[in-house]
Amino acid sequence: MLSRHDSEAIEAARRSLGRQLAALRQAAGYSQQEFAPLTGYGRSTLANVETGRQNVARNFWQRCAQALAAETLVTGYDQIEAMAETARRDAQQRIQADRDARVETWRQAGLDAGSKVPAAAVSDEHERLAYALAHPASADLVTVALLREQIRGIDLQYDRLPSTALIADTGQCLGQIGFLSAHARRPDVRHDLRSAESEAATLMGQLVWDASQRRDHDTALSYFGQAARAARSRADPAAESLALLRTGMVALYGRKDPRAGLVLCEQAAATAGTASRVLGGLAVLHAAEAHAMLGDRASCEQALGNADQQFAGVRQEDPAIDLYSPAQRGRLAGSCYLFLDDARRAAPILEDTARQYQDHSKSEAIVLGNLALARIRQGELDGAVASVHQAIDVIELTWGGGGLNVVFTATLELRRWQQSTPVRDLQDRVLTLMTAG
Repeated sequence: MLSRHDSEAIEAARRSLGRQLAALRQAAGYSQQEFAPLTGYGRSTLANVETGRQNVARNFWQRCAQALAAETLVTGYDQIEAMAETARRDAQQRIQADRDARVETWRQAGLDAGSKVPAAAVSDEHERLAYALAHPASADLVTVALLREQIRGIDLQYDRLPSTALIADTGQCLGQIGFLSAHARRPDVRHDLRSAESEAATLMGQLVWDASQRRDHDTALSYFGQAARAARSRADPAAESLALLRTGMVALYGRKDPRAGLVLCEQAAATAGTASRVLGGLAVLHAAEAHAMLGDRASCEQALGNADQQFAGVRQEDPAIDLYSPAQRGRLAGSCYLFLDDARRAAPILEDTARQYQDHSKSEAIVLGNLALARIRQGELDGAVASVHQAIDVIELTWGGGGLNVVFTATLELRRWQQSTPVRDLQDRVLTLMTAG
């Protein structure tokens, strides 16, 4: 997730480039209606770009530059994209630095507690884990901390990498946790290994479900059940809440059973209690979506308000703080209004949320796909097509099952314009995407 400062700087640069385009177009004597065909996009897309409300591909700016003899437009676009890439890289480096600091803290805590592993093995976490796996009875709290950090490192990559690329490493961690659990002598180590098991099993279920494009419900539910049992044995309400929430998401978006999903999401919120405001808020947001699927607008909006109250109490020490983002409220609220057949209300929420993401994440692809649906249902063909193209740009990097499903739905809803050249081109791209997948 980009920092607020970076997001605002990128948005300001896009607005400035849009104003430059508008000024050059007007100086050349073109109206928006006259100029739009020269870009290959519609008038509404041109209007959005000129006000900085919509980001479009480089070929748009190349066509504008050619029509207006202004290469500075392409240069400006490239500079903004470079700025965005630098911001994404800086954000990832901040995440990595935080992870490294946590590992060092845990390592020192383990050593101060009287670790019995030879000092030579402490110099490198991989050596430390290798030693523990070769001598499982010697496993200590530092070993568990390093395993949990590996899991969290994989989890941090989930939103930006194909799930298939992460399954093997997650499965290896889960297997190592099971092996050490069977041989560790210290009760406190076995206790903490249950937490590691819950984290790894939750992630594994999420990866399997996503890699199957949200079709393999049974395997995912098996992992989530394992995670919930491990969390309960550890008396860890936050971890149990997350496993229940993931189970509820399978009911909502996989099995299309909003009543079962609502029960599970409310159970997840109750389980989180005061242990995690983040998980409580997320569970209530998904409960709001379940209400929307059932057509209950009043309960949906009440749940959205309850989620706001939960998030207002979030603190940095929340055990699920890594899952929190201010953009999540907009992502789920926009989806809620789509389920309530209120595309006009959904569109501005999703537009604002899409501007907050801009990080090539699986969540961004879902937001862009839902934004396309909102525009389709308002008859905004050009904006809808542009949003689907942007969603596919992200999906080609992440292969997120949720984004793929929304894009396929949007493409089906575009069939009423299938004689349009932009829609035919988009359908060809989606077909290529399906073949590649």
